Amino acid sequence: MTAFDSFWHAIGRQLSRPSGLGGRLTGHVMELLNEAPNREAIASLAIEPHDRVLELGFGPGRALRALVAMTPSGQVYGVDLSEEMLASASRRNKQATASGRLRLFHGEIESLPLEPGSIDKILAVNVVYFFDPLGKEIREARRLLKPGGKMAIYATDKSAMSGWKFAGTDTHRLFGRDELGLLIAQGGFGEDEFSIREVHVGFGVKGLIAMLWRKEQIASPQAEIGTAAER
Repeated sequence: MTAFDSFWHAIGRQLSRPSGLGGRLTGHVMELLNEAPNREAIASLAIEPHDRVLELGFGPGRALRALVAMTPSGQVYGVDLSEEMLASASRRNKQATASGRLRLFHGEIESLPLEPGSIDKILAVNVVYFFDPLGKEIREARRLLKPGGKMAIYATDKSAMSGWKFAGTDTHRLFGRDELGLLIAQGGFGEDEFSIREVHVGFGVKGLIAMLWRKEQIASPQAEIGTAAER
């Protein structure tokens, strides 16, 4: 690997899990790049004032601020793998965290202290590249959603990302419409429980927004175990 390749690889690693000074700088870049995708994905969720909303991979916390403002009688949660982003988002949303309107967690989605079927809406912008190929995070999101709950996933289409040197296969998994649909199906959503549409987020960049919704009633823990075993 050349020094040039190492540079882009380091940026890719920072985007997946920002840390240190580089992580703080990456957070500022993420804030700019995610502005249009966040706007599109949040609008797709049609958030209500009483909703309980979860953001996966909240980064520097700009979208969290919008979600808190949209849910005056609800509750917002966030989880991120980066301690640097947890600190940044906490500072940005200090008042909301102090009041209990916003609860932030460091770690994986599976570590969240939330009950099955307790979340109305889930937001995941520019984080699906780092999800488990077997849909672990999506499966857990599905478990947390109420019947009728919705999840919005935004990913920049691989037609654009394949030309970005920081988005190498060692740090990012790239998605077109088919690949994104396959991952969602791996996460347990049926064909009638999601749709994918194209969006344009500026500078000629094509993105994908997947809307997922949970249709059926929540199964008993025994049924969930049985279904998982069958897969």
